[in-house]
Amino acid sequence: MHEELLILPPLFEIERTLREQLSGRPGHQRCVVGESELLLVVHEVPEAGIPERKAIFFWRRRDGTWLQPNGSGLSELSSLLDRYAKAIDLNEELLEKTESTELVFKILRHAGPITRSSRNLVHALEDALAQEPEDREILSFRDRARELERAAELLQSDARETLIFWQAEASEEHARSSDRLGKILFKLNLVTGFFLPVVALGSLFGMNVNLPDFVHELFWLIFFGGLTVGGLLLWFVARKND
Repeated sequence: MHEELLILPPLFEIERTLREQLSGRPGHQRCVVGESELLLVVHEVPEAGIPERKAIFFWRRRDGTWLQPNGSGLSELSSLLDRYAKAIDLNEELLEKTESTELVFKILRHAGPITRSSRNLVHALEDALAQEPEDREILSFRDRARELERAAELLQSDARETLIFWQAEASEEHARSSDRLGKILFKLNLVTGFFLPVVALGSLFGMNVNLPDFVHELFWLIFFGGLTVGGLLLWFVARKND
């Protein structure tokens, strides 16, 4: 059975001890330690909703020289940290300006992978630093990666708290609306209950019914008296419920 080999940059002529620790896939972010060489495996900034990760390799030869895919040095590692910072800053700006729940959810989906990836990047750099404690460049990159990890964690926390706040605010507004609606319905029912006897009384007087003479004589007194009493009662109850 043919064993699949991991494709490394053409410049990387790594020792056999390193090669034996690699499979056909890049795997997680880590520092692979050989007899006298190191292979640093890191990931490109993750994209939201895409589980696959693009690996970037850095090789430290036995003479202490670092090589990257396009030549010598670690400038690509510095550029990678810049891209992490740019992605975090962009999401923070969107979070500050947006009023869309959907957009906040998208930011949260992106912040999670960035947080995990930056945390694993810190661990990989710490492993490399454990092999070369005097490497000031790796030390600087490790400290900067820690800052990015913290910024990503804050972004994730802010996005989550924003959604929680909006949910609480919507619930509070819904409760206020329900209370106002309840008061309006109560007043409508009160008005309906007040005018129903008046309408019934008017209908009664409009019918050919033999009523006592004193009712005809006191009709307007009874009518306006009922309106006055009902109006006062309506005003008192409405004021008490405001």
